[in-house]
Order: sequence, then C-alpha cells, then structure tokens
Amino acid sequence: MEHDAYFSDKIPAIDAKFEAQKISFSPLTFQAVRALLELGILRKISDSGDTGLNRDEIAEAAGISVYGAGVLAEIALGMGVLKLRPDDTGTDGRFVLGKIGWFLLEDAMTAVNFNFVNDVCYQGAFSLAESIRNEKPRGLSVFGDQWKTIYEALSSLPEQVKKSWFDFDHFYSDIAFPEALPIVFASPPRRLFDIGGNTAKWAIACCTYNSDVELTIVDLPGQTAAAELNIRAAGFAGRINTLPCDVLETKTAFPAGGDAVWMSQFLDCFSLEQVTAILGKIAVAVTTDADIWVLEPLWDMQRFAASAYSLQATSLYFTCMANGVSKMYRFGELCGAIEKAGFELKTAHHDLGSNSYSLLRFRKKS
Repeated sequence: MEHDAYFSDKIPAIDAKFEAQKISFSPLTFQAVRALLELGILRKISDSGDTGLNRDEIAEAAGISVYGAGVLAEIALGMGVLKLRPDDTGTDGRFVLGKIGWFLLEDAMTAVNFNFVNDVCYQGAFSLAESIRNEKPRGLSVFGDQWKTIYEALSSLPEQVKKSWFDFDHFYSDIAFPEALPIVFASPPRRLFDIGGNTAKWAIACCTYNSDVELTIVDLPGQTAAAELNIRAAGFAGRINTLPCDVLETKTAFPAGGDAVWMSQFLDCFSLEQVTAILGKIAVAVTTDADIWVLEPLWDMQRFAASAYSLQATSLYFTCMANGVSKMYRFGELCGAIEKAGFELKTAHHDLGSNSYSLLRFRKKS
C-alpha cells in the first residue's frame, strides 16, 4: 500500500520551497496552534459560524491584546487553520474556521496526536540527533535522568504527560480490538498470555468477550501494578493474573502452557534484534500448536498517506523519548525478525479498525 509520492518527485519547485518553509517554522507554528486552542480562540471563531470574528473581537473573547490576537490569527491564516472574509465595511478582516482548523478543534485523532507531541515529545525532540548518534533516548532527560526507557518512567511521569501518553497508546490499539476479538476467538484459546499487556484493556476485553478464557499479563512492574487495579475494578481478578518482569532481561523466561500469545502494539517498542530475542524466548515456552498473535500498525500497510506519515513520525518519538532503538515497522521487516526466531506467518489480516492495523498470526516451525 505504499504511496506514489514515495517513488516520484513531481512537486513544483515553488511548492517544494513553501513546504520547506513550513518545516523551518514548524516548532513555532505548532505552539501557535497550542495557544489558539488554550486561549479558546479556535472555539470562539468556530462558534461565530460564517460571521467570523475580527481582531478586536478575538482579543475581547480571549482576554488578550489586539496585538496578540493579530499575530495568532495571521499565522493561522498562513497555515490554513483560519480563513479570511471581508466584513461589511471592508476595513478589517473577519476570521472564520477553515477545514484544517476544524480537525484541530474537533477530530479526536488529531487531538490525541497533538497532546502527545506537546506533552511527551516536544521538549525532548531537541535531542533527536544526539539520540540517533548514541542509540539512547536522550530526550527523556527532560523528565529525569534516572531511567533508561520511558516505560520504566511511566508511573513517575507528571500526570498530564502520563495522561497524554496513555491516551495516545490506547487510542490506536483499542480501535482494532472489536475486529480482532472474533478472529482470535474463532478457535477460542483457554489460556492466553498477553505480553506487554499495559493497563489490561485487551485482557479485560477478552474476558468480556469469552467467558472461559484465562489470561496472564506479562509487563514491567509499574504497568502490572496499574493493570491489577483495572482488573479488580472490572471484576476479573479470578481470571487475569500478572507476571511483572523485564522481557529483555536474560533471566526472564515466559511461562509455558499457553494456547496463544498476544502482543498488541508491543514489538514496535524494541529493535529488530530485540524482537527476535523476545520471540526466541516465546519459542522456548510454546508448542507448535500455539498461536502467536501480533497486532501492529505497519506504515506500509496504511490506506492513507496521512496515516503512514503519522507512523513514520511516531518512530521519532521512539528514537528520542522511548528507547532510542525501535520504530514503527514495515510488514516485511517485522515478519522477518519474527521468522528468525523460528516462527512462520500463517495468516495476515490487514486494515483492521479505522487506523489500518495488521493482525498477524504466527506458529512455531515444526
């Protein structure tokens, strides 16, 4: 599903130069949008409908100076966030909401992405080049120097940062769950291991969907502690257990006896070499009859260029904030890393959910 724009360079030079200027000023324009949202300006202009607001009215509505209203409205005009229409006298412009502004104001995915970048990534992104040189998430130091990866830090991050991280994580994977559940339970597993189970959303969804399945969540101690709270609240403490551990530790071994293993948006948290190592541990624990399910958003399997772009950009978060070595993968490279551990791909369901997730089923080679 790779898009034609990856293979051709047909953009006119004048348009290419404009795109280059957008990139050059993007940190400032991002913060301008943040200000437009936080000051309530986009909402006020949206509420004004086709009438729109002029600078004086924007200033009064937001409680700021006419100067401040002017600089924000003008850059929003340049970005296409706002549009201009002449007022009755023709002496001043009236600003109305553009289509881009509508998505910034009303679209859930855009809001999740925006808050994630602002709260989790923005300050740390300044260390991207250093992160690439060292293969370590140098940007994470904006929150403290005591962690090697963001996963160790999650339970200790500021509340707003934590909220934006989990909102981002859940928004994407959860959307595919309703379509994934019937596929996984077409041949119902009785015992399922959820590796990287995070806050137990998948485990709880499984127990709600199937009355017999039992699960074990394998994740870092901070995540399993949060998962246990959610499990008890959902009433599934008797059917969902947790195993706190670091999957990369040499001494970590996965429990045996499972009918299926589930990994949702988990393997993109590791380098390809680490993916192979993790699957090698799974291979020791499972039989040739066990299904290994991998749910991932693969950027070359996306329907829309905007979705692929978002995933490619998310790779930069992994580089500078999360761990320094992982990324959002292409279909072939992820499958290749899993197959190196002794597995073979049995089925692939693409285009699950509105965000085009891929659900891959592997089994150990006999």
